[in-house]
Amino acid sequence: MDMKRRIHLELRNRTPAAVRELVLDNCKSNDGKIEGLDMLAEKLPNLTHLNLSVNKLKDINTLEPLKKLECLKSLDLFNCEVTNLNDYRENVFKLLPQLTYLDGYDREDREAPDSDAKVDGADEEEDDEKGEDEDKEEDEDGEEEEFDDEEDDDEDVDGEEDEDEVSGEEEEFGHDGAVDEDDEDEDEDKDEDEEEEESGKGEKRKRETDDEGEDDK
Repeated sequence: MDMKRRIHLELRNRTPAAVRELVLDNCKSNDGKIEGLDMLAEKLPNLTHLNLSVNKLKDINTLEPLKKLECLKSLDLFNCEVTNLNDYRENVFKLLPQLTYLDGYDREDREAPDSDAKVDGADEEEDDEKGEDEDKEEDEDGEEEEFDDEEDDDEDVDGEEDEDEVSGEEEEFGHDGAVDEDDEDEDEDKDEDEEEEESGKGEKRKRETDDEGEDDK
């Protein structure tokens, strides 16, 4: 990856002064601005932690430009050929007396605590970023739950309205049924009255006929 592109990504919208750790693995510097160790003291005078692992460093004297980095506390040279030399650690500490840790251990072979093995403040920034991300996720989850509750409430209200409409229709239907039954009863009463009237008229006619027959006799 191009060096400028990688640096832009590593900044993460921060100002250069706010950067505490810069990872430039597998980057190519086409203009040679930071090629070699000679430029480090000039460009990065306050450098405290330097990881040169997996580089072609074969001789202790190659590290001499690092003497100018007075703030350098930790140096990592894992998988460099220079680590195979006799008395490698002793000679590096002698060359760079400002060093506290070499490859994660001090002069007494005591392992560096996590706070010194990594750049001071980098872990805190990462924890803050993670905490912010977790808070955002919790807020989003809370909003989703509230939204679900609102949907459930809307469904309940709609269900109650539907029930009210159905019960209203049933009441109307029941009222219509009662009216229909009353109409049928009235019709039946009328039919019975008409039948009684007709039967009464028939009996009257029969009596009149019988009276006429008696008169003829």
